[in-house]
Amino acid sequence: MAYEFDRAELESIVSDAREQLRTVARIQQQRAQLIGTATVSNKRVTVSVNADGIVVETKFGPGIENLGFSAIAKAVTEAAQLAAKDLNEKNRELMTPLQSQRARLPKLSDLIQGMPDLRGELPTPPEPSLKPPNSAERNPLPGADEMQFTDVESYDHDHEVQPRTTEAGW
Repeated sequence: MAYEFDRAELESIVSDAREQLRTVARIQQQRAQLIGTATVSNKRVTVSVNADGIVVETKFGPGIENLGFSAIAKAVTEAAQLAAKDLNEKNRELMTPLQSQRARLPKLSDLIQGMPDLRGELPTPPEPSLKPPNSAERNPLPGADEMQFTDVESYDHDHEVQPRTTEAGW
């Protein structure tokens, strides 16, 4: 059975959708200008990232020469991570008006009778690792999380099949 809409109700939904599109366009313009910045190691390292999280500036302050290469590398990594975190917070703040507008729009389940609301079933994405590429935390020991199968036949991978003279390819 189709859900009957009142003309005024449809016009209101379309008007709300258009307003949301205008908000999206404004937010896209503002987002393109966002910069995340962080300073670490007693103000000796500052990193800034653009709206996509790409490093756009790295500055070294007075006393940087007193740090070793590994300490500088660690400070740059930490500053970049904190700058990305700063950027994420600014993105969340920027998205607040859009989320409140979205909350006012009817759900699909409100518009179509019997349609389930699937938003509650969306999986929560895991947090990305901040560990270096070859670290033990990022790459656990082999076999730690491997799937185990119980209904398999064993096969000797080291045993080579010997060709026989009766085979067709001989």
